[in-house]
Amino acid sequence: MAEKFMSSYMWMPATKRASKPKVSPETKAVLKAQADRWVEDYLKPAKVEPPPENPNFNYLVDIFTKWHGSFFYFCATYHCPSPNAISPSFERKFAGMNYTGNNTYTLSYLRHNDQWHEVFYKQDVDTCFELIAHDPCFMP
Repeated sequence: MAEKFMSSYMWMPATKRASKPKVSPETKAVLKAQADRWVEDYLKPAKVEPPPENPNFNYLVDIFTKWHGSFFYFCATYHCPSPNAISPSFERKFAGMNYTGNNTYTLSYLRHNDQWHEVFYKQDVDTCFELIAHDPCFMP
């Protein structure tokens, strides 16, 4: 005769996840304007260089920003000079700011395996810009 299996675990209803804070259109507009100004004044002059004389590899030609839901991304455009290139250029996100409420953001970078890795939590905008500018994991 088969023995009854008695588990010490019990099924319970799942708890609700904490809801993500909504980003207001005003917050989006203010951050976009502030970030675009910072990219034009600081990041582009520091990171974007003129095209090389005899380009053999992809090279950075532009940096821009965009919102997607509650995520704010810093993106780079690269040109592909090779005659065997699939396309003449491509875009790649290199830093992301996830809105966490009260004008704070979680800062993450895109790893080599196309997964986002969060590294700095609940930072204000100026600190995020400073980290993107100087931390090596945020290189475009």
